[in-house]
Amino acid sequence: MQDLQDILVSDVERGVLTITLNRPDAFNALRNQLLKEMAEVLDDAAANDEIKAVLVTGGEKVFAAGADIKEMASLDAVGVMNDIRPTYWKRIANFPKPLIAAVNGYALGGGCELVMHCDIVIAGDNAQFGQPEINLGIIPGAGGTQRLIKAVGKSMAMQMVLSGAFITAEQARDFGLISEVVIPERTIERAREIANTIAKKPPIAVRLAKEVLLKAFDTTLDSGLNLERKAFTLLAATEDRNEGIAAFTEKRKPNFKGK
Repeated sequence: MQDLQDILVSDVERGVLTITLNRPDAFNALRNQLLKEMAEVLDDAAANDEIKAVLVTGGEKVFAAGADIKEMASLDAVGVMNDIRPTYWKRIANFPKPLIAAVNGYALGGGCELVMHCDIVIAGDNAQFGQPEINLGIIPGAGGTQRLIKAVGKSMAMQMVLSGAFITAEQARDFGLISEVVIPERTIERAREIANTIAKKPPIAVRLAKEVLLKAFDTTLDSGLNLERKAFTLLAATEDRNEGIAAFTEKRKPNFKGK
């Protein structure tokens, strides 16, 4: 792996890779270098059968306080149009394995958008979420309008984007933006518990389940049900499905092999 400047990457432990955003002096602001590194690590993780899930965290104090404003300020309209940043976001969004976020402190702007790229989000009760781009005369540019309205509904998404106001971890959970709230000291630990649990499941079924679940956001119910049935049928041809049924019948733990 190339030398990393903006993130830290752990060794794979029990099938889980941990990525830590590592720009503490900039509150983990998401400059292009950070997004590039994250996209490349996720590309490698997608091809590594040892990795079953990925945990993303900013550490114990802050997740990511937004995009790097200094970097963004130098771009005019043509510069924004030609910016490579959207390609990094797309690679993150297309990561096929479970992506789990552990959020403490601020998750604002691009940080909130990164949260919405993740599949499961655990937040400390000190976390705050928001899309404050309106205060700079701009709007969210990495899915913050489209993903947010699907996550929290029209009224709250309008309130957050148009006012720039933050919401608490408890509000984020109640509106469906995140799944659990814990004390800050437990955030990473709890996220890792969930990642470890998922890592023990049959990998093919996990990947297809993620794919089908995400499809519900951008297709009709009939199309989604059709895709679900196709995935269900495909899994009938896997060794893991047969092993899972045999283990259940024989009252023992299954030994899934990703086949």
